[in-house]
Amino acid sequence: METLKSAVLRTVDVARRAGYSVQQIRNLERDGVLPPATRTATGYRSYREIHLESALAYRALAAGTGPVEAKRIVRAAHQGPVGDVLALLDAAHARLDRERRDLALAREAAAAISAEPIGDVRPADALSVSELAVALGVRPSALRHWDAEGLAVPDRVPPRGTRRYTPAQARDARIVHQLRGAGYGIGALRALMPELRRGHRSQEVAAALAARDAHVTARSRALLDGSATLAAVLAAG
Repeated sequence: METLKSAVLRTVDVARRAGYSVQQIRNLERDGVLPPATRTATGYRSYREIHLESALAYRALAAGTGPVEAKRIVRAAHQGPVGDVLALLDAAHARLDRERRDLALAREAAAAISAEPIGDVRPADALSVSELAVALGVRPSALRHWDAEGLAVPDRVPPRGTRRYTPAQARDARIVHQLRGAGYGIGALRALMPELRRGHRSQEVAAALAARDAHVTARSRALLDGSATLAAVLAAG
């Protein structure tokens, strides 16, 4: 019966079955993701099923945790002890769990913020950078960065151009703060915030958070798939 240690594979065989190029397989071996290959008398690499399983585990784990962490996990599977591998996997699952909880909080907060009515606005209702920073629990530099990126743009009061946030602008900053906490990048928010200001606030925020949730779900599934394949590597080891 063929086991993970028995079938002899060429570099191109592993590459095709793992969905990588030949050079990528060599790189993964160099980086310790694959165990060292044996060499034929003519110098060609000979791989086994454990090399293929290692490449497949890395591919799935990279989709779930990123390539740097995926390399750490698969290398740990080859170097042992098993407890180290499980600790790394537990930490990866914990990060995804935190992202899910942050998303749930962001969804609730964004819905509440977007639904807030804004009545008659008086000049005295505007907030300075420092006042809004304290209210949000962020640094003033974060608000200035969001202003520069066009995410939450305040009014400028002459003669010195001092930033003052109206209630609507402060609400934009609160939404940005929640979405940033949920893992949304500046580039994605740069495309989203103009849509919100055009009146699609609740729908667009909900869609943005749903897209983020789908991304987390895909990464969680990839981590599950990678863990299952990694189990076969551990069993062989």
